[in-house]
Amino acid sequence: MHEEDLEGYEARVELQIYKEYRDVLPMFRYVVETERRFYLANNVEVHTRREDGAVYFEIELEDAWVWDMYRPARFLQRVKVLTFRDVNIEELEPGVRI
Repeated sequence: MHEEDLEGYEARVELQIYKEYRDVLPMFRYVVETERRFYLANNVEVHTRREDGAVYFEIELEDAWVWDMYRPARFLQRVKVLTFRDVNIEELEPGVRI
């Protein structure tokens, strides 16, 4: 497989995921962005944790959708994310469309 073939495949998958995101967005209440992933969810809880002088965040999502081209199933019942980086959480207006 050539590098151009792989790049073309990845571009097609990203476009497919974007279209799916656009279609499912009205089903969710929150948009959650971490340094590694992008999620949609209907319930979000964030807990700040401290351990050995380090601070990290534990994010619990319920009824979620994840933007990840390597995941065979993007709809998830429960997700737990641990991160040392910033987390952005946005509450969507009901019925929002892009």
